Amino acid sequence: MTKTLNAIELEIIKASLDGIVQEMQNSLFRTGYSTIVRESQDASCAIMNARGEVVAQHVVLPLHIGSFPACCQAVLREYDDIADGDAYIINHPYEGGSPHAPDMCVITPIFVEGKLIAFGGSIAHKSDIGGPVPGSCSGQAKETFNEGLHLPAVRYQRNFERNREIERIIASNSRTPDLVLGDIRGQLGSSRLGEQRLRELAAKYGAETTVESFERLLKLAETRMRGAIAEWQDGRYEAQRFVDDDGVRANQPVKIHVVVEKKGDQITFDFTGSDDQTVGPANIRPPVVRGAICYCLIALVDPHTFINSGLMNAFELKVREGSVMNPRFPAPLNTYNPTVHATVEAIFSALVNIVPRKARADGCGSRSIILGGRSTKAGQSYVQYEILGGGGGARATKDGASGTSVNQSNAKIAPIEIIESEFPTRITRFELIPDSGGTGTFRGGLGIRRDYVNLQDARFSIRSTKHIIAPEGAAGGGKGRTGDILINKGRENEKRLPTRYADYPLAAQDIFSLDTPGGGGLGDAFAREPERVVADVNEGYVTVDAARQAYGVALVRKGSDWAIDAAGTEALRKARA
Repeated sequence: MTKTLNAIELEIIKASLDGIVQEMQNSLFRTGYSTIVRESQDASCAIMNARGEVVAQHVVLPLHIGSFPACCQAVLREYDDIADGDAYIINHPYEGGSPHAPDMCVITPIFVEGKLIAFGGSIAHKSDIGGPVPGSCSGQAKETFNEGLHLPAVRYQRNFERNREIERIIASNSRTPDLVLGDIRGQLGSSRLGEQRLRELAAKYGAETTVESFERLLKLAETRMRGAIAEWQDGRYEAQRFVDDDGVRANQPVKIHVVVEKKGDQITFDFTGSDDQTVGPANIRPPVVRGAICYCLIALVDPHTFINSGLMNAFELKVREGSVMNPRFPAPLNTYNPTVHATVEAIFSALVNIVPRKARADGCGSRSIILGGRSTKAGQSYVQYEILGGGGGARATKDGASGTSVNQSNAKIAPIEIIESEFPTRITRFELIPDSGGTGTFRGGLGIRRDYVNLQDARFSIRSTKHIIAPEGAAGGGKGRTGDILINKGRENEKRLPTRYADYPLAAQDIFSLDTPGGGGLGDAFAREPERVVADVNEGYVTVDAARQAYGVALVRKGSDWAIDAAGTEALRKARA
């Protein structure tokens, strides 16, 4: 007979599930071979029920809440003989839910008393899975076949024994086979750890009670989200944002358009007005769109919300087949993140009148740089993959954060010491860019400048955004500064690369400089307190000229610092009024 859970036991099980996925995550990061997993932490872990729905996820990358179910359900479709000791691997974005092919998902079934009750899983970015360019992410890809090895759901382990043929196929298609296989095995280990911990939980409360808790937690997440939505003002709201281009059709912005209709506890996100699918790799799939919506709702309602698939039952999604939000196979997908940022910012813009206390300006978007070659020291191929942030958008009560990942991108910037010790690169500059944050009552966060010296011949690629279209301000705030990428700045052979570029040949001693965008500002800049402006100047965030022209604050020298010229400031602001 199934024991009825009381509220206290349900909370204990919920906290235990949260602890399990965090322990899985820590294991994955500690055993990561690549800097992508070990340093940048581009990975997520989850526990799913027997249907593949997420019942607990440790959120490093929020989009994966939409990806895990699609990947797990691909396994369930393909195999009817799932057994204890199995493991499965999938990275095919169309067969499963990986945002792009480098994001490999490893899934293990969890049996208790001979019954399948759950799955453990992780999704982690791989340094290289083949394709025409190092890192497998060509900004000029025109189909998924240009984006490396694609695995549908395949059995990776049987009776806890790894399938060596699968490993040989993966290794043969990678420029960095040891890193890729090392990270996959780390994912497998983290899933086995989750399996062990969930069995311990089931032994304490019973398998039936544990499964009942899954259902209760899914329904609870949906009910709480619907309750919060019901308190919002009914109405129809729309907004749009643009991606610079798709990497193939230069200077042709890609439109992301959303209509949000809210009535009672029902809310629908309609993206059918977005552009058609792109020729280049700017497309995203519906599982990723669902993850983006979940992220926005969590941010607007409660950042401490328990994460599970119940959240996806609290809204409806409309996407048009053949559009950038739901492309037809084999449309390319590898540079999906800039499109997701535009999606997130369009949603926030549409909902700003409903939840004004959570208003925010646009942030820097996302970007990665990839260098590949053959190391003269080790004689092996290497892929240097870095994820870099910039300025966050200003918020309703705070300035934007500087030099950080924004929105759904939570990956960390790899430390200089790690990059220089593992790759033939030297970093000569890493600093915040003054005046790069949009002006406003609350200032946008600052972008970063990072200069590199390349020490040997290499192939360089960049996947970025907001080099052409600046991050928008909010409520009258200024736009953030756009990004830039220059090769050999100030030399005769100086070259500016576009937002997305694949396979640029770098010679030894070439220098490349990356500027990331600043965040947009929020509110009238002349309403910013002069004391905050002078503090920004003394910290080097804002220049003296910008303080005067953009904020109406006159300054005078006081020792080694700047101080407010009260009379001059009053005159400037009166003249503006």
